[in-house]
Amino acid sequence: MTQTNYLIIGSGVAGLTFALKIATRFPDKKITIVTKANAEESNTKYAQGGIAIVTNKIVDSYEKHIQDTLICGDGLCDESVVRKVITEGPKRLQELIHWGAQFDKNAQGNFDLGKEGGHSQSRVVHHKDQTGFEIERAILQQVYLKKNITVLDHHFAIDLIAKDNCCLGVQVLNQKDKTIFPCFADYTLLATGGIGNVYGHTTNPIIATGDGIAMAYRINANIKEMEFIQFHPTALFHNASGTQFLISEAVRGFGAYLRTKNGRRFMEDYDERKELASRDIISQSIDFELKKSGEVCVFLDCTHLDLEKFIIHFPMIYKHCRSIGLDISKDWIPVVPAQHYLCGGIVVDANGKTSVERLFACGECSRTGLHGANRLASNSLLEALVYSNAIYEYLSENPHLTTIKTAVYSKTYKDRLPLITHSILSQIKSELQLLMRTHAGIIRNNKDLKEAKKQLNHWLKELLELEQNYQGNTAFYELKNLITIGILIVQHSMLREENRGGFFKINKLRC
Repeated sequence: MTQTNYLIIGSGVAGLTFALKIATRFPDKKITIVTKANAEESNTKYAQGGIAIVTNKIVDSYEKHIQDTLICGDGLCDESVVRKVITEGPKRLQELIHWGAQFDKNAQGNFDLGKEGGHSQSRVVHHKDQTGFEIERAILQQVYLKKNITVLDHHFAIDLIAKDNCCLGVQVLNQKDKTIFPCFADYTLLATGGIGNVYGHTTNPIIATGDGIAMAYRINANIKEMEFIQFHPTALFHNASGTQFLISEAVRGFGAYLRTKNGRRFMEDYDERKELASRDIISQSIDFELKKSGEVCVFLDCTHLDLEKFIIHFPMIYKHCRSIGLDISKDWIPVVPAQHYLCGGIVVDANGKTSVERLFACGECSRTGLHGANRLASNSLLEALVYSNAIYEYLSENPHLTTIKTAVYSKTYKDRLPLITHSILSQIKSELQLLMRTHAGIIRNNKDLKEAKKQLNHWLKELLELEQNYQGNTAFYELKNLITIGILIVQHSMLREENRGGFFKINKLRC
């Protein structure tokens, strides 16, 4: 057993910035970060594009950014949240710079602002095409300087500990020695990122298995709008499944064209903004084109762009393409949509509080109301920074809760049973991912969703029976979470009747 004051599950920008601030504010308090990989591995690390922030008020404004966000969210954004997040952007950017994060500047010494789909102005602050990696590096460097922060890497959060609608901490699996122990906390923050591996074909890292949302759901936290799954239009088509390399939104903002195999610029047929339409429209357009043609991918044409400038702006993308034999000055890049971001999740209020006492959520696992039915490009890191700060400010002003009494909870996990074999788990996982891609992907229908729900519930029952006779491991607990996330996506998709933003359903028959 271990005891801490502030428990953070996840080590992306949301969790790390909160940890850093609360550790600085309360140097006598203990902060514990639980992360199932190493501290550097998170969805933040893979964010290429940047942070959408209004910095040039001569040509841009908060109001323009607000309207772009509301339009992209297709009528389901909470406007008060949108205004809060966007107007706080410059303050949060300055904090990152203070912590050592570096962002690209032009010859005049101003931010080199990128423009991405759905934005009316260039406002994306970035560090080449590795913005997330740079932010993660800078914040982690500061975190490691704090003596009151303990990072438990390679530790997996199995389940939240709760009693009478109050979160008391989490059960943790030490992945190195296989021991399981409770970690009790005065406050718990879920910052566990996305759900990409429920689809398999995703831009998320392999650790994105929806753990935080699944754990919160099991203690009856309010979960909302899981049907709004954002598919990034341009993932490199190189591997048939698994984590996909992302070709950033900013490449289209830089001037690249989308073409069919025969060279036709098809986006002209779907939206007047062409390649700069929002992600949902482009993903759906590509899906329509592929189903119409029977082809496996479309292509991103960069051959007309200035190669030297492209390499300066997108060195990682250029290098990766070269590594698989693609010369972007001559070759088109094969791309397909891949799961990229979840717009719904654990419902939180303006202070990041969930419906469960002492439990907070931040980042992609949370549903703040900012994104509505579809996230505007590069608003995610901004949301994480603003809400991490909101949680910090709330807990700084309300540090009144007494330390919880650990005696109110006890649970034992079987540790002398045989381990569940990976072969059983990997087979179910592969079938699950295929089911979600085919039955709950970019375009859905109630018949497929109903079939998916039946199969998902069957798998969950099968896993729960296995758990009675075998000792769980990380692969087992992740799979249980993935199935839970799949059930939530399917259930919420069946309930929604109108198409909004990233949600598109045909043959809407009542079930």
